[in-house]
Amino acid sequence: MATRERRQPAGPAAEPSERHRETTSPSARSILLTILGEFVLPRRGEVWTGTLVDAFGALGVEAKSARQALARTAAEGLLASTRYGRRVHWNLTPAGEQLLQEGTERIYGFMRKPQEWDGRWLVVTVGVPETQRQLRHRLRTRLTWLGLGSPSPGLWIVPDASKEAAVRAIITELGLEDRAFAWAGPSAGIGDATKLLMSAWDLDDVEQRYLDFIDRFEGVSVSSDREAFINQVQLIQEWRRFPFLDPDLPGELLQHDWPGPRAAATFHDRRGRWHRRAQDEWDRMNDEASART
Repeated sequence: MATRERRQPAGPAAEPSERHRETTSPSARSILLTILGEFVLPRRGEVWTGTLVDAFGALGVEAKSARQALARTAAEGLLASTRYGRRVHWNLTPAGEQLLQEGTERIYGFMRKPQEWDGRWLVVTVGVPETQRQLRHRLRTRLTWLGLGSPSPGLWIVPDASKEAAVRAIITELGLEDRAFAWAGPSAGIGDATKLLMSAWDLDDVEQRYLDFIDRFEGVSVSSDREAFINQVQLIQEWRRFPFLDPDLPGELLQHDWPGPRAAATFHDRRGRWHRRAQDEWDRMNDEASART
């Protein structure tokens, strides 16, 4: 019978600036976060290495890349390992659970219902020198994930004054209180709001991404549990980018039929159709990994 060895300590806590940064082709780490959030988090945050390697294999990712992604994620403090003989069992750390829970709420809640807008904007100015690149990156990543856009250096905007407390928390966490100033209120009607929005966000690119998402997934059906698993991971991989790219603007600021709500409907419909079969495939892979000696 395999003996249980000492649990490996987690690495340093993951930087908030690392969260949800993959917006191009998915990396092995990005796929791992999707799998952890969709299949591991609901199961007490526990998983065998073999299960993850099999899952990556189904998605066309080599075992070496899967193990490297695991090692990197553990080094960030999101996973901790326990060795049973030659096998390794992973558990989400508190930091990992928090990260995935926040991501799950953001991804599945994004564009779930129409935004009610009171006409107020939140405007933030914050200066970070070019020499402090890491701090600038952390600030940009956090504010972008919150939905703010930057039409010019040092200036951030969002047509949602209710995000004031969240912005304040970010500014405080990063120690930028003495470099920032913010105010909220309605537009003074000076200038072209459309030009402002286009300079703060690449809305043409976001719109095309939505249309591509709809074309790719709207009519897809699956014939097996394995196909359901593969397609569901790919579906979530694509959808998880949109909360980072799209500020979810009020309808009053959009000049045409925005495809975001239709893409959201496609996402929730496909996930609902594939969820049970994808979970069954995960359980099958996990059972096989558990049975290995």
